[in-house]
Amino acid sequence: MHPQRLTFDLDVLRSFVAGIELGSFARAADRLGRSTSAVSAQLKKLEDQIGLPVLRKSGRGLVPTATGETLLVYARRLLALNDEAAVATRGAALEGAIRLGLQEDFGETLLTGVLGRFVRTHPKVRIEARVARNTELVECMAAGSLDLALVWQAGHAPAEALHLATLPMRWIGPRQPAALPPPSREAPLPLVVFDGPCLMRRAATDALDRAGIPWRIAFTSSSLAGLWAAVAAGLGLTVRTQAGLPPALQVLPGLPTLPEIGLQLLHAGAGTSLARQRIMQLLQDAVVETLAAPDASLP
Repeated sequence: MHPQRLTFDLDVLRSFVAGIELGSFARAADRLGRSTSAVSAQLKKLEDQIGLPVLRKSGRGLVPTATGETLLVYARRLLALNDEAAVATRGAALEGAIRLGLQEDFGETLLTGVLGRFVRTHPKVRIEARVARNTELVECMAAGSLDLALVWQAGHAPAEALHLATLPMRWIGPRQPAALPPPSREAPLPLVVFDGPCLMRRAATDALDRAGIPWRIAFTSSSLAGLWAAVAAGLGLTVRTQAGLPPALQVLPGLPTLPEIGLQLLHAGAGTSLARQRIMQLLQDAVVETLAAPDASLP
């Protein structure tokens, strides 16, 4: 007699993965359009099927056990393959063009994965991608020269904005910083910032002003790569989120509290094509997966 082969239910795996990535199975239930009790029943079914616990309590939440961590790796692969197969068989005939704008913090991370998967399943759809500063992307959406844009939220969100996450801003410095003297009138805190206007530049200077800490602009850049390089070289500190933080840099404690910032996907609104809907879903999934990394914050 051969032992009974274990066959996983993909819907159950999807609930398991969503709960881990969102940091809450209640949020997962809401996202998947199920009740919390239904998701709980799915998780119990999963553990009964495996014969081992896949989750354990940690504080007021649940985190994966060693078995759960192993399952998570395979579950993501199974779901990705399933979703690619579904799109390939149902949507391979999609055609047209999509003009996509990406915030610099996520451009490098998402371009390869998201666009690579999309092009493989929709070879007839042409993607025109632009990685740029936040202000430029918002202006391009307003002018109608982009169809989709992943941006930081600036003020009131327009109706055609899909909220993806809320992230805390952080003070960022080099991984091995030289000891900075206490800021004073003679030696104000050096800042590395984008050329204005910039949401995070304003947040940094406002926080320092409220705390009565002297500061000076030590270096300005028009690109995120230039900003990261200047901070790594020890020219000063900057303010960003932890998204896309290079290994040579780190979050610095002990400085004034900074606000949170929303991440949203701007889109053309009503009449969105199937191709745009598909890439919007891929972007949502990729952002959630990126922010599920250690120390990242989720909505």
